[in-house]
Amino acid sequence: MKTGQLVVLGLDCATPQLMFEQWRDQLPNLSKLMEQGVWGRLNSTIPPITVPAWMCMVSSQDPGMLGIYGFRNRSGHGYEDLFIANSNYIKAKLVWNHLSDHKLKSLVFGVPQTYPPKPLNGKMVSCFLTPNKKMNFTYPSAVKDELEKVTQGGYMIDVDDFRTDNKAELVGKLHQMMEMRFKAFRHFLGKERFDFAMLVEMGIDRVHHGFWRYFDKEHRLYEPGNPYENVVLDYYRAADREIGETLAMLPPDATVMVVSDHGAKRMQGAICVNEWLIREGYLTLKVKPEKPSRMTMDMIDWEHTQAWGEGGYYCRLFMNVAGREPQGIIPADKYQAVRDEIKAKLEALTDEEGNNIGTKALKPEEIYRKASGIPPDLVVYLGNLDWRSAGSVGTGTIHMYENDTGPDDANHAQEGIFIWKGAKQPAPQALYSIYDIAPTILRYFNIAVPEEMIGSSMI
Repeated sequence: MKTGQLVVLGLDCATPQLMFEQWRDQLPNLSKLMEQGVWGRLNSTIPPITVPAWMCMVSSQDPGMLGIYGFRNRSGHGYEDLFIANSNYIKAKLVWNHLSDHKLKSLVFGVPQTYPPKPLNGKMVSCFLTPNKKMNFTYPSAVKDELEKVTQGGYMIDVDDFRTDNKAELVGKLHQMMEMRFKAFRHFLGKERFDFAMLVEMGIDRVHHGFWRYFDKEHRLYEPGNPYENVVLDYYRAADREIGETLAMLPPDATVMVVSDHGAKRMQGAICVNEWLIREGYLTLKVKPEKPSRMTMDMIDWEHTQAWGEGGYYCRLFMNVAGREPQGIIPADKYQAVRDEIKAKLEALTDEEGNNIGTKALKPEEIYRKASGIPPDLVVYLGNLDWRSAGSVGTGTIHMYENDTGPDDANHAQEGIFIWKGAKQPAPQALYSIYDIAPTILRYFNIAVPEEMIGSSMI
């Protein structure tokens, strides 16, 4: 089996309206790849969020099949039964596992949800879920020492806090993180032959959330002439330079994909979903908070509560069902009717002027091939992702215009980016699918696509 090296460069949250439209002429290396290959928007997972979108990409299974619906997931029907979804919860076979079975060697670098690292035929540096650099986050473990040596101790797993008011410090950390990640990736890529190599850089996601208001003239918080007006553009330029340096070292027969797991858009504000549930009579608290507070499960009067929600870029809404939750009150035979009622009311949500904001409340069993584990009862795109979900209570309002977990200017968007320059690239499409990436990689290496993959090869 002989074919050229395949390199996948992942830019978490890279968004098509910026890369393909607004700033394309300032991104020469990415533009050249586009001119020499095919490119377009990449339809993401539901929901479009880092965990589990990257794992969906490299397994070609949807969140319901993986049983992973976001960073935090229910491990049981108890009110506080939650787990953070790291690699231990991924049971699906991933692209590099299939390649290892065929004696093909992989370099996997920074792909979200690979911590803790698992064995493969090759090398792995795992992801931002690593608690700190004291942990073993590489495979083999010796890679960690080499990584530190190559970066003179400057390798960053992630920035400590991208929701910060210290913007100047954040800019410096973001550039260091990307520079060190690409530097280390090129070091290992140039040191030995890998059939497949994949890097994911998280910085574009972080810079969007930290600085969107400073460049987007239609953002309600935009101020002309602010000192951070070019931060996001400069970061895209820096990513383009790093990609250019990486392309320059690849062998002539290499082919390259550039992908993102989802896109981004300006955030209009937040809908305080639990305040809304209280107003509508679905949620009761033991005591009303005197000031905005993070809602905890012990604050809830479960005997008089039918539903509660979680904050985030989308809302996970859960229902308190008799015989399912410890103090459930919705009779099992009324579950569907109550869920439909809540869905209809959510989809009728308006802004403060009374205009419908276009919310989508989705039932897991209707959007996934199967709903493994314990899915939310509704996956809610507030304002079709123009608004985020705020879980706080005591806000005194349904609409909030500052993020309740720290400064954040952007929300996730459904469509990311896809570029492929190579001999086997497909015919151009208007919209590519995140689920088609893994089958395409396997077919590139002449490996049969397994039945459990829901996507289709593009070649």
